[in-house]
Amino acid sequence: MSKIFQKSLRLPSFPAGYHLITDQIERAIPELREIQIGFLQVFIQHTSAALTINENADPTVRKDFQTFVNELIPESYPRFIHTDEGPDDMPAHIKASFFDSQLQIPITNGKLNLGIWQGVYLCEFRKRANPRTLVLTAFGT
Repeated sequence: MSKIFQKSLRLPSFPAGYHLITDQIERAIPELREIQIGFLQVFIQHTSAALTINENADPTVRKDFQTFVNELIPESYPRFIHTDEGPDDMPAHIKASFFDSQLQIPITNGKLNLGIWQGVYLCEFRKRANPRTLVLTAFGT
């Protein structure tokens, strides 16, 4: 018999950067333990932040992400016209489109089946971001 669980997770405000949130996700949806085989979909309800899965051990990976993406899409780009919310607004939207607004992660024996060095990141692109909301949907048998 299939099971479906859905929760909303409100994350606190984070500064611009890449923040590991795997633990917060697992705590927010303990029903994962009831699923032997399935998937967790994680969806962010915002257009200036994103999600990704990457290296979770070495914090320099996060710094390198931030350095590279900020150089690729700088706030100083002179042709942006969507600037009502500040110089980081349009770059944040573009950066979010380069990443993703949702992830699908396998569930095996009641746990997220991430690789040994993998973690879920909130990619925060605004300098003074508001709290972010994720929709977590677990489904499986």
